[in-house]
Amino acid sequence: MRPLADLALAPVYAAQALAFLARVERLPEAEGPRRGDIGQGAPLRLLILGDSSAAGVGVAHQGDALSGQMLRHLTGQRRVLWHLVARSGATTAQARAMLRGHGRFDVAVLALGVNDVLRQTRVARFRGAQSGLMQALRDRHGVDHILASAVPPLGEFEVFPNPLSGFLGQRAVALDAGLQEVCAEQRAQHVPFDLAPGPEWLARDRLHPGAPLYAEWGKRMAGLALERLS
Repeated sequence: MRPLADLALAPVYAAQALAFLARVERLPEAEGPRRGDIGQGAPLRLLILGDSSAAGVGVAHQGDALSGQMLRHLTGQRRVLWHLVARSGATTAQARAMLRGHGRFDVAVLALGVNDVLRQTRVARFRGAQSGLMQALRDRHGVDHILASAVPPLGEFEVFPNPLSGFLGQRAVALDAGLQEVCAEQRAQHVPFDLAPGPEWLARDRLHPGAPLYAEWGKRMAGLALERLS
C-alpha cells in the first residue's frame, strides 16, 4: 500500500520540497586545494569523488573537510598523491562523467547518493550507475580499493518536514540497500552511516556535515584505506 500512499501524497511532497529549497541556506563548497602530493613513505594515489559532502560544504576550508581530515591521518604513514573530484548537486551518473580524463588511483572514496534520493532516481538505475562507476574505476583508473560511503538516512535529518522526511527516508534506505548489493558484487567496501545526525555533527544548515562529522568521517576512511592496503 505504500506506493499508493506516496502517489496520493505526491503533491504534498512536491510542495514541501519546493518550500524547503526556497528557505534552506545555500552553503558554499570549501575553499582550498583539490589535489596535492604530501607526506612520506610508500606512495598512495587517492581519489575522493562525490557531491557537496565530498566538496566540503559545511566548512570553510578543505583542511577541515573530508579530504583534509583523511590526509591528516594518512600522511604520517604514506606519501599521498591525492585528487578531489566533487561538485554540489552531483548524482552518481554525473560523478562518472566528472571522472573522465583523470588518471590512475590506488584507493577511491565515494560520497554519493543524496542527490539520487532528492531526484527520485529509481533503485535499478541507481544500482546500474553505481556498478558502472565502480567498474570504470577499476578498468580505466586502476583502482584496487573502493570505499563507498552509505547513503545518509535522510529521514533522520530534522531539517526535513513531515511527511517529506518519511518519504526521503524510505528512498534513502532503498538506495543504500542497492548500494550494499553493488558493493558486494564489485568487491567494494560499504561504509555505513552509523551516527545520529544531530546538530552537534552538522553544519548550520542542519543538512551538510559540520567539522566534527568531517573529522570522524575522514578518520574512519583513512583507517579503512590503510587497512585495505596493509
